[in-house]
Amino acid sequence: MEGLSNLERACVEQAIAQQDDMLRLTQLWALINSGSRNLAGLAAMEGELADAFAALPGTLSFPDPTPVDAIDAAGKSFEVPHGRNLRLTVRPDAPLQLLFTGHMDTVFPVDHAFQDLTWLEPGAVLNGPGVADMKGGIAVMLAALKSIEASPVASQIGYDVVINSDEEVGSLGSAALIAEAARGKRAALTYEPSALPDGTLAGARPGSGNFSFTVHGRSAHAGRNPQDGRNAVIAAADLALRLKAAMDGGLSVNPAKIDGGSPNNVVPDMAVLRVNMRPTTLEDQARAEALIRDSVAAVSAAHDVHIHVHGHFARPPKPMTPAIEHLFGVVKKAGEDLGQSIGWKSTGGVCDGNNIAACGVPVIDTMGVRGGSIHSMEEYLIVESLGERAALSALTILRLAGERA
Repeated sequence: MEGLSNLERACVEQAIAQQDDMLRLTQLWALINSGSRNLAGLAAMEGELADAFAALPGTLSFPDPTPVDAIDAAGKSFEVPHGRNLRLTVRPDAPLQLLFTGHMDTVFPVDHAFQDLTWLEPGAVLNGPGVADMKGGIAVMLAALKSIEASPVASQIGYDVVINSDEEVGSLGSAALIAEAARGKRAALTYEPSALPDGTLAGARPGSGNFSFTVHGRSAHAGRNPQDGRNAVIAAADLALRLKAAMDGGLSVNPAKIDGGSPNNVVPDMAVLRVNMRPTTLEDQARAEALIRDSVAAVSAAHDVHIHVHGHFARPPKPMTPAIEHLFGVVKKAGEDLGQSIGWKSTGGVCDGNNIAACGVPVIDTMGVRGGSIHSMEEYLIVESLGERAALSALTILRLAGERA
């Protein structure tokens, strides 16, 4: 840490000194099942996070989610309940405004077998639900902000913290909150785990959209008058094939499921096709939207059916922009001065960083812990990365404040 000023050194040392507390919080939070649909577990996590983030100044609130609807297997719309979100606003009039985001939900539902913590290497590598994605990351965020608050330049730094309850299911209930919090921010840091266990950060990301195509045909007797029917399952399959045929290097198309059907002696009059699309660029997203429009029109005409489209690109593509490249440069230099080698690579995953970037705010979205095997029962946290990443965040924030000055 020879390249650090006295102020930076003190802040970094304070961040690293919180290593044990970060581990304690990570273990406490990981033992709370907060699967995206477990509203009771999310409420419990909200309470724990409220207690922890009360150590910071500012105004703490718990915004309700935006209403979210989905399409069931019968083609009917229904409301999907979501948990509340946490928002902390600190010094909104300070010269530098930053955004810090994380998510309290995990992919493990309340009845999942993965509920406990196990030391894979005593004191060094911890296995558990959400330890990397991202309860360890939230602990890193909190420690970095605590160290900043103890710094003499804290008064020059304002920020919003948003910890949402639905990131793992697309942030449909919190996207508006994230966009509001991003308004006017110089930069954002999001605490997803590193893209690789060595600490590599995620660079460009594709977008993602989930769609439900409800096909309404016409039933008829399969033996007596099949010509009078309009087979919704066949139309849905035709649509799936047309969409999949357009897949190329810039657009991934995954027809995942067809619901519906009827008894064997009845022409089915309803089917629901589920499709995920991942465009690499905004141009690819526009092409995908045109593909959906044209394919739906063509299949509707060819099969004499009506198709209702539900869904949108909730995660726009996140390309590398000059502003994001500059922010990467700040983080990379901070890492070098801390003895950490920081690189980055494009990744196929999506996260709230996509939404933040779409607001025009440069973001690094893998500032969380080092670990791996996320979304599986093998998920693990490399414990020493708690202090490493808290130091990296703290120094990055100070350097951004220096740029602002």
